[in-house]
Amino acid sequence: MQTESYPTIDGEMVTIRPIRITDAAMEEDFIRRLSPRTKHYRFLGGVRELSPAQVSKLCDVDGRHSMAFVATVCRDGREMEIGVSRYAPNSRSDVREIAVTVADDWQHKGLGTKLMNQLIQSARCAGVKQLYSIDLSDNAAMRALADDLNMSAHRDPDDPHQTIYSLQL
Repeated sequence: MQTESYPTIDGEMVTIRPIRITDAAMEEDFIRRLSPRTKHYRFLGGVRELSPAQVSKLCDVDGRHSMAFVATVCRDGREMEIGVSRYAPNSRSDVREIAVTVADDWQHKGLGTKLMNQLIQSARCAGVKQLYSIDLSDNAAMRALADDLNMSAHRDPDDPHQTIYSLQL
């Protein structure tokens, strides 16, 4: 998987690259810095923190069945995560569940779309035929991102407070 860098409107360089197992501390810091609202939408409920084992699992991807890309910037001489997109296995070998999260200060700047485009490209290369996401129905940012990516949307038949977004590859 390729690393992509691009300048933002204010000239700051953002790098999007595959996550590494050694990124656990950075991932933990990223999750800790998310607002309660962003955590609520990402984890579909009241998660404040993840255990070290859960964070480590998020960073341990094989590039085929599971994949994640992080968006980072350099702050005080160190890499800081500002967004992540990922897919995880499903019971079907050609379907993956996806998630994307962008740090509060970086939302509504196109970063979610860039992260998802990297993930979609990776999924295609891995032979994935469908990506889907289950999100809270009042998550307007995810609805807008799904529209930008031409994902279909329908209410979750098991939970009317959730929407299932789907993309055929």
